[in-house]
Amino acid sequence: MSTQKIILDTDPGGDDIFALFWLQSLVKRGFAELIAVTTAAGNVSSRQTFSSASQILSLGGLPDVEVGRGVETSDASEDAAHIHGNDGMGNLSTLLPSPIHSYESARYSDEILIDRLNAMPGEITIIAIAPLTNLAAAEIKQPGILQKAKEIIVMGGAFRCPGNITSHAEFNFWFNPGSVETVLNSRNDIVITSLDITRHLIFTKEMALQIYQTNPESQIAQFLMKLCEFMIGTALQYRETQGTAGFLVHDAATLGYLFYPETMLWQRSHIQVETQGKWTRGQTLIDDRLTTKPSANAWIATQVDATQFFTNFIEDLKVLVR
Repeated sequence: MSTQKIILDTDPGGDDIFALFWLQSLVKRGFAELIAVTTAAGNVSSRQTFSSASQILSLGGLPDVEVGRGVETSDASEDAAHIHGNDGMGNLSTLLPSPIHSYESARYSDEILIDRLNAMPGEITIIAIAPLTNLAAAEIKQPGILQKAKEIIVMGGAFRCPGNITSHAEFNFWFNPGSVETVLNSRNDIVITSLDITRHLIFTKEMALQIYQTNPESQIAQFLMKLCEFMIGTALQYRETQGTAGFLVHDAATLGYLFYPETMLWQRSHIQVETQGKWTRGQTLIDDRLTTKPSANAWIATQVDATQFFTNFIEDLKVLVR
């Protein structure tokens, strides 16, 4: 497997944190090179997501990776602190090393995206697991910049299943749907892992214990155990897992696709997002007509082998805590 150059666009969030640790384990094994982490407002405020990313990078052993501060937007919606804790980290941020990156002096995330994509055209994969505010801002500031990414992988949307923030919409796409429209219009090969597959990715306490027992003295293992317990509590409260004692690791699906593509099946599709609807804001629409079908603009995941996905996920995280 060749080394993948990656920019992770994120709004930590419990599932974002598990995804970022997974990515750091892949960096540790030489499968990935983390070019930057660009943060966005979403699950919690832009200042808090920046701080959280800094703490997780330090804990995972990558303190020198640049962290971008989120681009502000007037179209944003309320956050998801009720799911992820006021700090986005299960209210556990005080247990971790203090942030080492300065929010005040950090570059904005769209500036980092433009700079790195211009410097390495065709080499960087963008993994976007936050509202797409930063990507859209970069595309608006320099039209065509997103074409310079090797690939763009997005966690968002709900096509044939209910949403998780409204009856129709998934949180990332609902938070700032105008940015989703901009990104979808930027190229015709966006890769999307939506709620259609992530609702099958239930991470349990037993799985967390497998990681923890690899090295109970590891600060990462201890933190992941506590974060898992917090996230299971809110998942059960909001009935996200139909009673199963676990929580959905939505954002990790993007890494599952990139590093273990055999775990998923895909469909070429034309998708659109609702930006104006009073009741349908952020709804994603897929055109399945056999005739008069518009040109496809995305790949969407339709199935996931959850057993194999979690085998890879757990084994890779064990590497990080050893």
